[in-house]
Amino acid sequence: QVQLTESGGGLVQAGGSLRLSCAASGRTFSSYNMGWFRQAPGKEHVFVAAITWGGGSTFYADSVKGRFTISRDNAKNTVYLQMNTLKPEDTAVYYCAARFGGVEGLIEYEYDYRGQGTQVTVSS
Repeated sequence: QVQLTESGGGLVQAGGSLRLSCAASGRTFSSYNMGWFRQAPGKEHVFVAAITWGGGSTFYADSVKGRFTISRDNAKNTVYLQMNTLKPEDTAVYYCAARFGGVEGLIEYEYDYRGQGTQVTVSS
């Protein structure tokens, strides 16, 4: 069992930055591929970024490439999402998710565990 808790969301002006954190319970965090998704009001979940269990490979949605960076610290059981040059269209609830299987499943919103989410609001 893995419990995920996101933090770091908030209100920021366009062009600003935020860093989201996702803290995981359990001793098997380093075995899981991790990802971030977001869901805007009235819209479906959208893949944002993913990172393999060892941190060796990362994947991004085209909409955030060059602006967002996913990273992880297995010693701290935490995955991060550094978000720069934020735009109003980045406004959403951001969720982190863990998947024991292939990381490609995260891109398809297939996960084993998911957090409760943290709100990110970008004002214009």
